[in-house]
Amino acid sequence: MSEHRLLRAIILLPLLAAPAAAQTDPFAPGREVVADINRIVTPNGVQETFEVTLGGARQVVNVRGVDRGNPILLFIHGGPGAVEMPIAWSFQRPWEDYFTVVQWDQRGAGRSYLLEDPAKLAPTLTFERYRDDAIELIEQLCKRYGKRKVVVLGHSWGSTVGLAVAAKRPELLHAYVGMGQAIDWRDNERAGMAWTIAQARQRGDVEAVKAIEALKPYPDGGSFTIDQADGWRKYAIRYGSLAAYRQNANFYLRAPRLSPEYTPADVKAWGDGSLFTIKTLWPRLADVSFKDVRRIDTPVIFLLGRHDQTTPSQLADAWLKRVSAPRKQVVWFEHSSHLPMVEEPGRTFAALLRHVLPLADERARK
Repeated sequence: MSEHRLLRAIILLPLLAAPAAAQTDPFAPGREVVADINRIVTPNGVQETFEVTLGGARQVVNVRGVDRGNPILLFIHGGPGAVEMPIAWSFQRPWEDYFTVVQWDQRGAGRSYLLEDPAKLAPTLTFERYRDDAIELIEQLCKRYGKRKVVVLGHSWGSTVGLAVAAKRPELLHAYVGMGQAIDWRDNERAGMAWTIAQARQRGDVEAVKAIEALKPYPDGGSFTIDQADGWRKYAIRYGSLAAYRQNANFYLRAPRLSPEYTPADVKAWGDGSLFTIKTLWPRLADVSFKDVRRIDTPVIFLLGRHDQTTPSQLADAWLKRVSAPRKQVVWFEHSSHLPMVEEPGRTFAALLRHVLPLADERARK
């Protein structure tokens, strides 16, 4: 949630600043190696990228798995605009032995950014439209691959979309999995800012305390913008709110350079789309909240980083304790913040096998 400035600094500027003599892509050989290692070669496997139209907007979908008979897991990325398709190669391959994994570049994001006129798309960037896009996509995936239901895994901003799908159309889901789960956007900002101020005071970082205090009354009144959110997050990231024990998430944001799914032009589109969607959508999210939701009619599993203060994990944990669901579970990642799938990839994979796969394996229940 709101990594777009860091993304542009780490990925886009080096690409744009490259001298004319160095226009050949230095990462192309690495991408070829990654593509070969990750190629799906099994007889009943699936590896395809295609366009779908959701809510009138063309969007890009990537599907990978070694057996079409496996349950579908739809990964709904964060941001808004922080696509996971170009990073998935770094953590997703083991998942594909047990799930057919779907990566989706949401409207205005990543490779989908290049498909529509941003000026025409901007009025459609609403929380409800993203939720309904996800529902349409699930219905298309079920038809295309002959499934009744899917697993939805929502990460960060995507956890807002995913939880909304679970609340509105639980019959489409085997289970809902939330990672970096957001419950209430104002509460999220309030808790994150308070934690960051406390950390800054503990470290004697007077500059940070002054800068964050100056943002008030945000998030409780006045404007609600990404610039204000970035105003405290740039300090929180230094303290490990995004990646535990690290001052940045460079290891994560550099991964697209080796993605077989993304060209350098696609990486640039990722940055442009992230800036476009987050600036447009963020003010419209101020009052998005699930605090009044008391029941979700599908199993709910939260994968929470113990150190996550980007979407403070204590808020998600407290909410799930109050909610009724057919089954609910919190899995804690003691050495993660906001990115457990890359901070603790083995434990994330183990959690999917232990807690999610038994709920989703239709063949095992026959």
